[in-house]
Amino acid sequence: MKKILVVDNHLVILKFMTHLLEGMGHTVITAEDGLAALDVLESYRPEIIFIDLIMPRIDGKKLCRIIRNMPELKSVFIVILSAVAAEDNLDFISLGANACIAKCPPKIMKDYISALLDSPDFGASQGLQNKILGCEAIKQRQISKELLQSGRHYQEILHHLSEGVIELASNERIIFVNSTAVDLIHMPEEKVLGSGFRDLFQKQYQDKIIELLKGNYINSNNNPNPFTLPLNGSQVEIKVIPVKGGEENAKIVILNDVTEHKKMELQLRYAQKMEAVGTLSGGIAHDFNNILMGIQGNVSLALLNINLEEANYLKLKNIEKYVNNGAKLTRQLLEYSRGGKYEVKTTDLNKIIKKQIDLFSPTRKEITIIGDYDPELWPVEVDQGQIEQVLLNFYINSSQAMQGCGKLFIKTKNIIIPANHKFPFNVNSGRYANVTVTDTGAGISSDNIDKIFDPFFTTKEVGVGSGLGLASVYGIIKNHGGFIDVKSTLGKGASFLFYLPVSNNKVKKEKIVFEDIAKADETVLLVDDEEMIIDVGKSILEYMGYSVLTARSGKEALDIIKNSFILKREGRASAAVSVKPDLVILDMIMPDMDGGAVYDAIREMCPDIKVVLSSGYSENGKINKIMERGCNGFIQKPFNLKQLSQKIRTVIDDSQSLRMAAQN
Repeated sequence: MKKILVVDNHLVILKFMTHLLEGMGHTVITAEDGLAALDVLESYRPEIIFIDLIMPRIDGKKLCRIIRNMPELKSVFIVILSAVAAEDNLDFISLGANACIAKCPPKIMKDYISALLDSPDFGASQGLQNKILGCEAIKQRQISKELLQSGRHYQEILHHLSEGVIELASNERIIFVNSTAVDLIHMPEEKVLGSGFRDLFQKQYQDKIIELLKGNYINSNNNPNPFTLPLNGSQVEIKVIPVKGGEENAKIVILNDVTEHKKMELQLRYAQKMEAVGTLSGGIAHDFNNILMGIQGNVSLALLNINLEEANYLKLKNIEKYVNNGAKLTRQLLEYSRGGKYEVKTTDLNKIIKKQIDLFSPTRKEITIIGDYDPELWPVEVDQGQIEQVLLNFYINSSQAMQGCGKLFIKTKNIIIPANHKFPFNVNSGRYANVTVTDTGAGISSDNIDKIFDPFFTTKEVGVGSGLGLASVYGIIKNHGGFIDVKSTLGKGASFLFYLPVSNNKVKKEKIVFEDIAKADETVLLVDDEEMIIDVGKSILEYMGYSVLTARSGKEALDIIKNSFILKREGRASAAVSVKPDLVILDMIMPDMDGGAVYDAIREMCPDIKVVLSSGYSENGKINKIMERGCNGFIQKPFNLKQLSQKIRTVIDDSQSLRMAAQN
């Protein structure tokens, strides 16, 4: 006596097989389809299973494969019992079945079934091991062939759709998946079929799945609204469609992988947020720098007339130090806001990296720094000071992530990004120099990795970090036409990668800049709408020996230059305007008439006057455009006496050298 399971959706066949097998003394349990068979097999272990091919809710072919993947049923004897086996030229061995009997006249079927039950190797002993038993007793039907071909045609279409398609029975168990859905679920079809749909998702999302399956996300047009949830690391848009005319409460689920779309959407929102906060940060930094300029100027003047041994000397030097700290903070705000580059040069990144390592490594001797530098690294156009700050921020962040000893890896290489790149960023194709900084620290959690470049976001304790370090890094790299990426696994360290576009120029040797305060006798016109800047700037310039003219607006500055020509032509030069200015220090942001308009008017009126732009902003897009139109220099507030002296002498002396060279 054997334990037997018969799976067929036709009640006549189930009654026939039950009567036949029980009459032979066997124990028989029946199931009306593949899903019902799986329910039976949870508690019943048959020795032989008869399976029909064409059934709803998991067909015979798939049921065979599922059973063969169940360890406890690997030795069960499977017999395909099918009316279309002959028409389909079925390869039942590949399905994992041991034998196949065509549904033919009952007497012939009974004989083949009895022979198999008496001797499981009946087919082999008769030379019929790979043959369909009973097919000689049936006539192949053209209509069956056409139906099978039509079914295969639609199956092929379903399996090549870019969307995942899942069919659910009334109890929400999966009875069909196409190949795209299998790829999204990351499980073989044999394991997916028969499982509960909600079980594919993490527990915290299963309530959402329940609501979706209840149809609670239907729009006003009675169409299902898509809902996006994470599935095995991907973002999947889910749409549930009720099946009409079929099994009650059966549903079709459409899965659409929107991971890349969501990444691009997040990047766009992030860029918009960066733009908005950057504009605000830049405005705050500009106004704050003007205040710092007033403080710095007065401190510089006070230090000129004080003895080094006086008690107030140290207090003034401390104030100057605090001004510098404030200027660094505003510089971070400006760099975050992508306000511009100060001094762009063709640069060898390897050289900057090694220089910063030499400065950093003595401060954290317990960290081993390992460099891998491409000796043929392509040059880039960068502000060296800003890139040094980028690297230092990375080194500091990495060192703080490594408690005690650790390793810091720095690697440079050339990379060509093709037009069809796979970066989840909107970046231009072309040649880039790539720098990767990797640490062996604690790593970054998935909750924080999307926030690390946000301004003022920090995981450090209060007072330890401002949250501006990586935000300014983002701004600097973005402003240089590059992009930045981060990769991390919690507990396994982090890698920061930035890419800078390659320059076609060659690296030049740096000039040595003098540091002494130069004395001079030229005339300087100082233009600024801030009264404190005018007062302190005038005093500093006069100390250096310059004759100083002041203007509190662009219109006033143009009137002074125009009047200097009139007075000179008429021989009526006054004490206030003795000669036209040799150089104009021009504030960029002023009411009524900004620095750009004033500069253009000065150039039209007097092309040989030298102009240095001054601003609480860093050198941004507007300033760069003026520089490209021939402006002679730029100095950012707050600046001290020495910095202003060097900038003026550089502009005037370079102009004189060019004039002498032209005369010769």
